[in-house]
Amino acid sequence: MGTLYLVSTPIGNLEDITLRALRVLKEATLIASEDTRQTRKLLSRYSLPTRQVSYHEHSPASRLASLLRTLQDGDVALVSDAGTPGISDPGYALVRAAWENGHDVCPIPGASAPLAALVASGLPADTFSFLGYLPRQRAERRRQLEAHAGDPATLVFFEVPHRLRSALIDLEAVFGADRPAAICRELTKIHEEIRRGPLSELRRHFAENEPRGEFTLVVSGARPAARWSEAEVRAALRRRTREGDSPSGAARHVAEHSGWRRSEVYRMTLEDRQASQKRSGGDG
Repeated sequence: MGTLYLVSTPIGNLEDITLRALRVLKEATLIASEDTRQTRKLLSRYSLPTRQVSYHEHSPASRLASLLRTLQDGDVALVSDAGTPGISDPGYALVRAAWENGHDVCPIPGASAPLAALVASGLPADTFSFLGYLPRQRAERRRQLEAHAGDPATLVFFEVPHRLRSALIDLEAVFGADRPAAICRELTKIHEEIRRGPLSELRRHFAENEPRGEFTLVVSGARPAARWSEAEVRAALRRRTREGDSPSGAARHVAEHSGWRRSEVYRMTLEDRQASQKRSGGDG
């Protein structure tokens, strides 16, 4: 039984290939390439004679079956146009089929445009969401952006040159003019450029300069809402209980929106309740 190798290839500079990746590409029975012309440049650079076959989103179902037959007796190396296979390309279908048919799947780490852009952006990288390519239609694109408007995680996605300007207009409209962002163009290539700034500044720059090349965008997550004052918390608790919430239900709701811990809010609920009982007893 052969192994399916997921081989990361350079996203621009052909020197960004690991020694292990070169060895696997050389020793594999077959290379399944998203674009054989792109992969041929890499193979020629390093004098690798391994046979290629195309495998992309428009490949017939018979191509997947053929690759699985090859895996019966040999190893297959899967590569995308650039970067890590399975990221915004059809590689996942072959990976899933390989697992389902009892083959080992082995990732060969390497270049990845989303990660390269993220770490170079200067924005938080501890938590992030990769959105792939934004929708082409404006209404659908805005709906997707609105769904992530309050997400505290850093957002990473791709965009093509002819849609970059309209995408930046929508980003500013949904996320606000001051949201920090970075636009990474032609990563690892001769004309590599990384621009950082608020969305409004980036929109203006590309309104005046023609977008060219491949773009990866990184946008800061939403800032946490300002912490409520204690007076605001107590007022919200009284309002919720007047509307019929239980003490625990009121505390849970207010904690979710106030920036206070639930235990702290619940303590205030009990204090207000005890104070109310004392007042009622004194009036009697």
